Amino acid sequence: MNFTYVCDISDLDLDVGAAALINGQQIALFKVANNRVFAISNWDPIGKANVLSRGIVGDLDGDFVVASPLYKQHFSLSTGKCLEEDVSVQVWQSKVESSKVFVAVE
Repeated sequence: MNFTYVCDISDLDLDVGAAALINGQQIALFKVANNRVFAISNWDPIGKANVLSRGIVGDLDGDFVVASPLYKQHFSLSTGKCLEEDVSVQVWQSKVESSKVFVAVE
């Protein structure tokens, strides 16, 4: 698996999304507690727009989620699955090493 350097961990704000373009893919990055970083597609399949990085981050039953800023559906940051609808978004593996954020995007 090839990881691509995206940014430094200090470039991401806690519980706030950021968008990145990696290998032609729009990725939404989210830093949560303990500097854990999630990478999901920025594409909201319900609202049909690249907006998930602008959503509100929360915790529902122990699962980190982002609420779409358009219609407020919740997407799991770990699985990409929507909690209210039968859709999901792509999830990419991410890691933080030496304060640098890497994402594995094909």
